[in-house]
Amino acid sequence: QVQLVESGGGLVQAGGSLRLACAASGGTFSITAIGWYRQTPGKQRDVVALISSRGTITYADSVKGRFTISRDNPNNTAVYLQMGSLKPEDTAVYYCNAKRQSWGRVYDYWGQGTQVTVSS
Repeated sequence: QVQLVESGGGLVQAGGSLRLACAASGGTFSITAIGWYRQTPGKQRDVVALISSRGTITYADSVKGRFTISRDNPNNTAVYLQMGSLKPEDTAVYYCNAKRQSWGRVYDYWGQGTQVTVSS
């Protein structure tokens, strides 16, 4: 089982920056992709940024050029999200996500979430 623990959320003014961190443990060698989703009340959880085990990075269109995902090493033990030029619409609970593939199925693991609030 993969365990994920996020940190780094908080309150920031529009235009500011925040850095989220996620520590992963337990079977991280089997992770095929790791990254971040976000969710606001009443809406579905959407992908923000993902990085595959091969280093391929995907960003949501809404954050391209403002957010940067990175990880400590290829073993997926830590992943970060540097958020810049923050907007009020970036306000959400941000979840760390890890994907593991086994026997043709993809399994999702989630952290507990961290609140990011951007004031106007």
